[in-house]
Amino acid sequence: MDDVHTGEQYHTFILTSRRDRVVRNRFQKMALDLLPEGAAVLDFGAGTGIDAKDYAANGHPTFVYEPSGAMCEYLAQYCRDEIARKSIVTVTSPLACKVQAVTANFAVLNHFADHTLLFEELSRVVHRGGFVLASMLNPYYLGDARYGWWRANVMNLVRRGHYAIPSESRIHRFTPHVVARAAAPYFRLERFIPRGFGWATDLYMFLLFRRV
Repeated sequence: MDDVHTGEQYHTFILTSRRDRVVRNRFQKMALDLLPEGAAVLDFGAGTGIDAKDYAANGHPTFVYEPSGAMCEYLAQYCRDEIARKSIVTVTSPLACKVQAVTANFAVLNHFADHTLLFEELSRVVHRGGFVLASMLNPYYLGDARYGWWRANVMNLVRRGHYAIPSESRIHRFTPHVVARAAAPYFRLERFIPRGFGWATDLYMFLLFRRV
């Protein structure tokens, strides 16, 4: 997606990608099934507000945090009615709200080299018993095996459970146990998917962390 430069281009791209729609629908269903009725949620790295709009439509007061100016600009258009009604509220820091859940869809957390400080901050945002649900790039996905960077990092994955791809965006890949270690002691890893053969075939993995 290096050719996607504006919020509008990204919005169009991700809505017209069949694979991304399937992933988004699964992620949203999981989040909505976990959320108690009327519970507030923070969409962390909200992009253009696609998930946030659905959370709000399902009766969940939704805070959105998005550091990209281009994304924020399009989010303000796409979610203008919800923002006007205050069912969606933009925040300049995750610490500006207190919620039952934080969602981070489409590899937002893969932009962090270490999640320790992030989970410490989110522990001040999420109520006890609440959760963080993250969609992260699957480091075992065999569809990436055709790339030299994947093959070059197989041993790093086995030894350290983490590696970074040399690129402008500096995307990091993690095994679930590495992220779980960073989340402790504030959150425990309650569930992760896929299992079994899905580790080889699914581009994304979903990690559910429970606030303790």
